[in-house]
Amino acid sequence: MFTIETVDPSDPVANRIIRAYILDVASRWYGRPATTEEVDEALIDESYDDLLGLSGALLVALDAGHGIGCAGVRFTGDYAELTKFFTLPNHRGRGVGSRLLREIERVCGARAIGTIRLDTRAELKEACALYERFGFERVDAFNDEPYSDRWYAKALDQRVR
Repeated sequence: MFTIETVDPSDPVANRIIRAYILDVASRWYGRPATTEEVDEALIDESYDDLLGLSGALLVALDAGHGIGCAGVRFTGDYAELTKFFTLPNHRGRGVGSRLLREIERVCGARAIGTIRLDTRAELKEACALYERFGFERVDAFNDEPYSDRWYAKALDQRVR
């Protein structure tokens, strides 16, 4: 059984699961295993140290003290941005992503945020399917993120399908 906790981005468990996330998405992008240097470079470009306090939150799914999934959220006024959403491959299909998304929705609802939005890539099929099952709808691009080719938004009063 796993738990979900809000963690400080500087916590070592946060660093380990975020590195695993970057390794996974970078390896898919390159079509080969990403190198340590490529992961380090991506971590500079994909900072997550602001996912705490008034600006955001970082949630980590923990199993026996080890991070098995994560989800970050940035609070930006009337909407929140979902980021760093990931489950370790050997833990997929166990409800980790669903529980993380529900907790993100709860955190955002407690702040009276009306919409969650995100950008992603179509090749991240597992995540896209989960977003759509949770009621996220495809929307026009709302940023110029070079690695994204799909954008989603969800009004928080929608129910999970």
